[in-house]
Amino acid sequence: MQQLSIDAFESAPLARRRDPITSHLAAEQAKEMVQVHHALILAVLRKHGPLGKDGIGARTSLTGVQVCRRLDELHDMGLIRLTGKTVMSTAGRNEREWAAA
Repeated sequence: MQQLSIDAFESAPLARRRDPITSHLAAEQAKEMVQVHHALILAVLRKHGPLGKDGIGARTSLTGVQVCRRLDELHDMGLIRLTGKTVMSTAGRNEREWAAA
C-alpha cells in the first residue's frame, strides 16, 4: 500500500476546474475542516488509545459519519492503523478499532 503524506492529500483538488465558483469556495473551506478533523482524531487516539469511530466521535465534536470519512485518509497517510479488533458501536454493532500509528 502506498503511503501518502499530509502534503499530498492537502494538494489534491477538491473541485474540478469547470465547477462553479461556489464549489471552489466550498473546497477551500473543506481543506481547513479536514485538517481540523484529522488533528482531533489523532489527538483522541493518542490520549485514549484504540477506539472505534463512535468512541472517537463521543470524545470529539465530530459525528460518526465525519469520523468515518477521515479514518481511511489518516490510514492511507500512515498516521493511524487498524488493531484487528472490533468494538461495539453505539448502535450495538461491531465496528473496527483504530489506533495511532
